[in-house]
Amino acid sequence: MTNVINMVNYFSLTFYKLLIAMKFNYTLSLLVSCFILYLTFTNAANFNIINQCTYTVWAAASPGGGRRLDQGQTWSLDVAPGPTNARIWGRTNCNFDANGQGQCQTGDCNGRLECQGYGKPPNTLAEFALNQPNNLDYFDISLLYGFNIPLEFSSVTPCYDIRCSAPIVDQCPTQLRTPGGCNNPCTVFNTTEYCCTSGTSCGPTFFSTFCKGRCPDAYCDHRDDPTSFFTCPSGTNYRVVFCP
Repeated sequence: MTNVINMVNYFSLTFYKLLIAMKFNYTLSLLVSCFILYLTFTNAANFNIINQCTYTVWAAASPGGGRRLDQGQTWSLDVAPGPTNARIWGRTNCNFDANGQGQCQTGDCNGRLECQGYGKPPNTLAEFALNQPNNLDYFDISLLYGFNIPLEFSSVTPCYDIRCSAPIVDQCPTQLRTPGGCNNPCTVFNTTEYCCTSGTSCGPTFFSTFCKGRCPDAYCDHRDDPTSFFTCPSGTNYRVVFCP
C-alpha cells in the first residue's frame, strides 16, 4: 500500500512540475511575442499622404494597399520597418467597381484599388527603407519609372524636405509622352544607353539632363546617388504630398 501511495505522489509531483513548465514556457513565449511587437511598433513610421491636387488621386503604397484621395484628403499609413524597396505613389484617372477592381491611366497596380505590388509606369515614386544600418531610414524621389504627379517627400521633424514639383507632364519631350504622364526613356527605348545595364559605363543623356534640370532632388538615372539619396534617424515620421 505504501508503494502505491508513493507512486501516486511521484506521478502527481511529476505532473505538477510539467504543468509549471508548460505555464512558464507559455508565459515566456507570450513575453517574447510582446517584446517583438513592441520593437516593431517602436521603429514603425507614420506616413501622412496628402492630396493637394485639384483632381482625385488614388494613392498607393507597397506595403500598405491603396486609398482614394479627393482634393484635401489625407491617408495616415503606419509602416513597420523591414522592407528595403517600399514605395508610395499616386494613380490618376481611375475607375473601380464596388469590389475594388478596375483600372488607372497611370500608376495602375494590376487593376486593384488595394495594391499588392508595384505600379505600372509612368509613376512618380516616393521610395524608402526603414530602420536600416546605423539606425537610419533611407528615402528618395525616383523618376526612374517616369513621372505622373508632382510630389513632395519630407520628414515631419526637421531633417529633409525633397520634392519634384515641376510640370514635367506638360514639358515632357515628344518621344516620352504618354496619356497622363511622361515616360522614362528606358521604358520607351529599352536600350543599354537609357537603361544603364552596362554598369558604370552609362552616363547622362539628354533625357536624364532634362529630368535633373527640373527636379534636382530626384533620381533621374542610376548614377544619381550623391545628389538624390537621403537619410533620417529611424523612428522619424514622414509626409508625402501630391501637388505640393
